[in-house]
Amino acid sequence: MTDSTETTVANTVAVTAATDADMRALARRIAAGLRAGDLLILSGPLGAGKTTFAQGLGEGLGVRGPITSPTFIIARVHPSLVGGPALVHADAYRLGGPEEIEDLDLEAALEDSVTAVEWGEGVVEGLSEDRLEIAIDRRPDDTRTVRVTGVGRRWADRLPVEE
Repeated sequence: MTDSTETTVANTVAVTAATDADMRALARRIAAGLRAGDLLILSGPLGAGKTTFAQGLGEGLGVRGPITSPTFIIARVHPSLVGGPALVHADAYRLGGPEEIEDLDLEAALEDSVTAVEWGEGVVEGLSEDRLEIAIDRRPDDTRTVRVTGVGRRWADRLPVEE
């Protein structure tokens, strides 16, 4: 785990996704700017669209699917079909805290993969000084506001959703 007392937070970008297709398209756009070693922390209430977002990431990264909720499996590795990094898709919902994340050994795969952790807020930040925090808020009309915040030097100048 990374021991850092100081991090840099880049600007937060807010995007509206009106449909599941829009959510997947946003994730594909973000995937185009990702590389091995990137950590994404997906947060939002039950049914917000975290797995839908992960499906778009998988499409954008060109990994083997299908991408489904890892709630009961805890973590799945989706190898690349196009020579890029694998997608490690994990779910921290059922975990008791950071010590159980260590048991999953996500850190071992982090360097060579893109790692997306649903329900990871407050649990997996210690895996990397550089990360994207994806906060999803689902409105009553089913549109979503997605806030993408870059943390660390990797994201200090530009987020992968900016035009």
